[in-house]
Amino acid sequence: MLDTPNSRPKDLEAIARTGGPLRRMAARVPTYLTDLRENPAWLPMFVLARTIPFRRAHWLTARSVPPSTKSASIFGDIKAQDVAAELRRTGIFSGLDLPPEIQQEIATFARETPCFGNFERGLEFLAEDHAEAERRFGRTLLSGHHFERVLQCKAAVAVQQDPLLIDIARHYLGGEAKLITTRTWWSFPTKSASEADLSRASFKFHFDLDDWRMLKFFFYLSDVDADAGPHVYVKGSHNRRRLKHQLTLLVGHSAEEVLGFYGEQNAVTMTGKAGTGFVEDPFGFHMGTLAKHTPRLMMEVGFGVSKPSKRRYHGEPVIR
Repeated sequence: MLDTPNSRPKDLEAIARTGGPLRRMAARVPTYLTDLRENPAWLPMFVLARTIPFRRAHWLTARSVPPSTKSASIFGDIKAQDVAAELRRTGIFSGLDLPPEIQQEIATFARETPCFGNFERGLEFLAEDHAEAERRFGRTLLSGHHFERVLQCKAAVAVQQDPLLIDIARHYLGGEAKLITTRTWWSFPTKSASEADLSRASFKFHFDLDDWRMLKFFFYLSDVDADAGPHVYVKGSHNRRRLKHQLTLLVGHSAEEVLGFYGEQNAVTMTGKAGTGFVEDPFGFHMGTLAKHTPRLMMEVGFGVSKPSKRRYHGEPVIR
């Protein structure tokens, strides 16, 4: 997508994810400064963790893996060691599907619980009222996050606490792996989006830089086909990185640039029925795609090795 010079995004998410590199970084400065005040160790991670040599050095500090738990998992008899081995090889593993009753309970919660549009707590609405909310707020609403409200859903908490997830995280990240975040959110199709609205970083290939070592589990809570905003991941890009992509402060890059270097054959588009689950190393290049006709409901459970932020919920920006 191309930016439209005359468009004027109204919300912080759009401002932070559109326009030129300097404009995007300037919009995020309050968030960066707050991160730094809360945790001074954030700055060296933010600067150095994007480079392969420093990342590999940090992986050498991983603690040994404790014995696996004997508790039963809702995901069956999948072996954490096998998942970790595939993650080291390609960066992604699929086959972690939710039981139907768990998927249905979380989806019902997400439909009945108000969400916050475009990461702004002032834009609160039910998913079924999306079109009316766009008219009421006078802006495009591409996403709706539940933030900490997801923890009111017992099924969602059961997923985040499942013993297999922590076993996989420890086998891949090291024994210090810990739960960082749990979130559910809607991605909405919209008829009112401008080119600038659609040119968000999440709709470009990007990598996550929230911690030195991270792992994210994703679960589709609605059916996701090619037109419902499927997730795309570039296999192998988690452990090899073009020098240009290590020496820039930007994490988002065009599909042409990313696929031209890492190979179109390595881009895998994740589609599936409600309940489909997969896990990835988010340092690999990935992106969300636009939901064209039907909303996409998704859940994420993230693990890392550093202390999680207590100041704000996942993805929530700091507004000037």
